Amino acid sequence: MTYREFITSDHTIMLGKPVIKGTRLTVELILRKLGEGATHADLIRMYPDLSSEAIQAALQYAAEVIANEESLEAAR
Repeated sequence: MTYREFITSDHTIMLGKPVIKGTRLTVELILRKLGEGATHADLIRMYPDLSSEAIQAALQYAAEVIANEESLEAAR
């Protein structure tokens, strides 16, 4: 599985933010909820259109973006 199977970005949906395909659930929302302590089961309960695979894809996407970003220290 690659994140590309689950994540898309379209300027007409959520202003182009990366979302789970077929939803308006942004990768940002998923990451924020996980960061606040939500579990995969919590997210699936809150958002029935979400799958465990889509949550993993959001994490993979975030890791890929961070791997290609300039570090905060280098940017100073």
